Amino acid sequence: MGVGGSFLRLLLGGQGICHMRSAIFFVVLLVLAAICKPPWAAAQNFHCKHPRSGADRPHSVSITEFGAVGDGVTLNTKAFQNAIFYLNSFSDKGGAQLFVPAGKWLTGSFSLISHLTLSLDKDAIIIGSMDPYDWPIIEPLPSYGRGRELAGERHQSLIYGYNLTDVVITGGNGTIDGQGSIWWNWFNYNTLNHTRPHLVELMYSTGLVISNLTFKNSPFWTIHPVYCNYVFIQNITILAPLDSPNTDGIDPDSSTNVCIKDCYISTGDDLIVIKSGWDEYGISFAHPSSNISIKSIFGESKSGAGIAIGSEMSGGVSEVHAEEIHIFNSLHGIHIKTSPGRGGYVRNIYISNVILTNVEYAIRINGQYGEHPDDYYDPYALPDINNITIKDVYGVNISVAGLLEGIEGDIFGQICLSDISLNVTSEDSSWNCSYVEGYSYLVSPNSCQLLQKIPNDSSVCYSPADNLTLYSGGNCSISSYVTLASL
Repeated sequence: MGVGGSFLRLLLGGQGICHMRSAIFFVVLLVLAAICKPPWAAAQNFHCKHPRSGADRPHSVSITEFGAVGDGVTLNTKAFQNAIFYLNSFSDKGGAQLFVPAGKWLTGSFSLISHLTLSLDKDAIIIGSMDPYDWPIIEPLPSYGRGRELAGERHQSLIYGYNLTDVVITGGNGTIDGQGSIWWNWFNYNTLNHTRPHLVELMYSTGLVISNLTFKNSPFWTIHPVYCNYVFIQNITILAPLDSPNTDGIDPDSSTNVCIKDCYISTGDDLIVIKSGWDEYGISFAHPSSNISIKSIFGESKSGAGIAIGSEMSGGVSEVHAEEIHIFNSLHGIHIKTSPGRGGYVRNIYISNVILTNVEYAIRINGQYGEHPDDYYDPYALPDINNITIKDVYGVNISVAGLLEGIEGDIFGQICLSDISLNVTSEDSSWNCSYVEGYSYLVSPNSCQLLQKIPNDSSVCYSPADNLTLYSGGNCSISSYVTLASL
């Protein structure tokens, strides 16, 4: 049947497609993108330029020089810690590289330093220990006030960094495997003692690059830059079983100037979700997430969304631009989550050029989502949701076109939908809206009455066009992808 036939089967196929077929979906889309340049290909993101971080490190060592054994059995935590301690002496001499050669390198948590490149060979696998004592206990995040899952402290991530500058985690598509199954079981059976660890967490850091790697089986969220600035994430694959709990892909949290592009993510929760703190703790800490650019994301999530914001957004989220998003076999395509007590804001969000296949909810805004950290939150702290533009969305086999629910006494405003075509499974599964207002144009099936027709003065809808060129050049529309698939 050929490549085009395989793509068509994936595009219109039923539920339960396995990871191998998902990978084929990803590869075919990349081929199509190469031969048929889409209109967004020439878009210039405002800060998505690959930084020079880590270029030409003058010093390099191998983890084997510090006694590490890549047999998948020997615990190498001390080797990683000693190697990084040694390389710290070069931080003021241009920095250094720690190379991880082919092998299976079992380790507990270790911390990075500034001006460091952690580089993995294509056949290198860093494996997280399944002993919880190899994952230290650390203080909760100040913007959360407690562990996200349990009151009190939390486990440190496998790869951790605090107050760093110029850090690169990269390789020839080597793998970092958190072996999260034991943590998922503890969560499912309510036997956790502390909140689960992330796979990678970098805090209060600037100038970060994460690229050309595969991340697997995170115990909790996979990549978590929090209180960071200038973060560049590109060409990574993130995998976890579709039923694994809360295994988010990438979670920029109270961070600014973040670029995420060219990623394949298949996990048990949101693929990319932007956060900024939890209720009164996030409000008080007041570190927003802003200037987030997301491009060329492919993936699936049984329980989550392709692109999400919240529900922990109490420090504010703004200036988010996402484009070229391909989501299949998922609960949500786009999901904005909040609730009374969150406070904060979500504004100036622009999402465009989205393809959805076998998705239950194409677009959802939920004003009654999530729990609270404790009983001290202010139920009258209402979120400000404003200036949300979603356009150029094409969907096949969609259960519900849109569910847009604001909060009584807190209207979510300036929600603009345009050029949206969704093939819904029944006439009764189109749009349901409450406590929202805004505009719509060329939306099929017809959007709810609360969203008026966009007037001739389209400036009423948020667009980042004043800051960047969204579409310049290109000779192929979204529909061309579907046309090519039938060849």
